[in-house]
Amino acid sequence: MCFHFTITKERTDIAQIFHANWEDAGWEPVFHADGFSFPSMPVITQEAPCSISRFNWGLIPPWIKNHADAQIIRAQTLNARAETIFEKPSFRQAILHQRCLVIADGFFEWMEFQKKKYPHYIFLNEHALFCFAGLYSHWTDTATGEMISSFSIITTSANAMMERIHNIKQRMPVILSPAQWSQWLQADCSPEAIRQLLQPYPEENMRSHTISKLISSRTHNSNVPELLEPYAYPELQLLF
Repeated sequence: MCFHFTITKERTDIAQIFHANWEDAGWEPVFHADGFSFPSMPVITQEAPCSISRFNWGLIPPWIKNHADAQIIRAQTLNARAETIFEKPSFRQAILHQRCLVIADGFFEWMEFQKKKYPHYIFLNEHALFCFAGLYSHWTDTATGEMISSFSIITTSANAMMERIHNIKQRMPVILSPAQWSQWLQADCSPEAIRQLLQPYPEENMRSHTISKLISSRTHNSNVPELLEPYAYPELQLLF
């Protein structure tokens, strides 16, 4: 599962890493993107591999009939399970023809211990920019004519590190290495090759630390740099 992530890099740095141009000028670093607010986040799609677009998180399949149904389904499509992605109606066409890179540099998950949940921030070595394997869709609201472009993040089984952190459901997002980015966007990538890419990321290339519970505050803004600072919970020392 992956419902919260970060992109703390500046827009010029992101453009340089991907050798791509932004489609708009309104991007600022995000320290907490909450999927259930359906934010507009940067992606690179198969149809525009040299552009950085901003799509709404929560995939709306093209066959959805109306705005009310779109509002319902997008809360159910923030993630797509790798194990069933070729069968699920919401994803089975997108996985073949509409794959995207979801740009990120960290994500959040919760550990459960003694009936309490503790937030962790997870990132790669050197806090490097990376990409989640994603799917995208374009949906047109027939009542207004508005087209909404949206995406979903693919998840897979957890590696050993994520099993310890996400210790109830034991899932993690599919993270693609830079060497895999172009393959993920290739139109002729076969189902077998796609499945080979949907694997747990090596834990030796990942880092994590606990953070404060500001991330779940209903009274304070959690989209701030302070959210990412390490925060120690003495009770968790019993685990190590």
